[in-house]
Amino acid sequence: MSAQPETATSSGFGGADGIAVRKAIAGGVRPRPAGARSAALTFGWRSMLKVKHVPEQLLDVTLTPVMFVLMFTYLFGGAIAGSTGEYLDYILPGVLVMSVLFTTVYSGVALNTDMTRGVVDRFRSLPIARSAPLVGPVLGDSVRYLVAGIVISVLGLIGMAAALALVIVFAFGLSWVFTTLGLLMRSPNAVMNAGFTGLFPLTFLSNVFVDPDTLPSWLQAFVDVNPISILATCSRGLMHGGVEAGDIAIVVGVAALLTAVFAPLTTRLYGRG
Repeated sequence: MSAQPETATSSGFGGADGIAVRKAIAGGVRPRPAGARSAALTFGWRSMLKVKHVPEQLLDVTLTPVMFVLMFTYLFGGAIAGSTGEYLDYILPGVLVMSVLFTTVYSGVALNTDMTRGVVDRFRSLPIARSAPLVGPVLGDSVRYLVAGIVISVLGLIGMAAALALVIVFAFGLSWVFTTLGLLMRSPNAVMNAGFTGLFPLTFLSNVFVDPDTLPSWLQAFVDVNPISILATCSRGLMHGGVEAGDIAIVVGVAALLTAVFAPLTTRLYGRG
């Protein structure tokens, strides 16, 4: 017996109902595609919602800074500065810089997580600006930087908004370095390990914890030109009421340079997919 082809029923996709659905879709007004700014803000909100659903992500910007301040102040403050009170004034701006900059690593980790789970492939198929999934999460992570900065400011009863804003500007530029790593590395753990491997030496070979005058001359030369040292110096100056405009220009210039180099590089790598 030869098989007879089945005819489409009126309730099938090819029947009357299917034709009606196609007409309705074709006759409807197509929604306007999202603009680059609104799409970026949407992805930034998505980044913040991750914290809402997994609040444990804020442990690194709430408990870790407090732990560093207490540990270094009361364990090493007397030996380094002669008293814990004097060392607390010195270390607070440095820990502000360290806490916020360490948080930038997670920009690359989050992007790499989306890459390895296939979420980025879905984003590429959407009618949105190609840069939105990159710019949005970085903007959303700025909220984490703000939380880290507020924790340190409240801890030391210091509310210098200028110092915090300067650190956030630098962190925004540095986060593009880690988004590039997020596209180059094969796993989120690899991004985290590479990020902290680079940040730890730069942070500890700076003036975050100790005065460079106490270091050997060859090491002091590196510490003096380390951008993290300059950022910490600016933060201390803004908090204490005296800062050099040249140091602020260097910090802003480095942040702009990092953004100018790594933001287009990240976008190009993301586009190649």
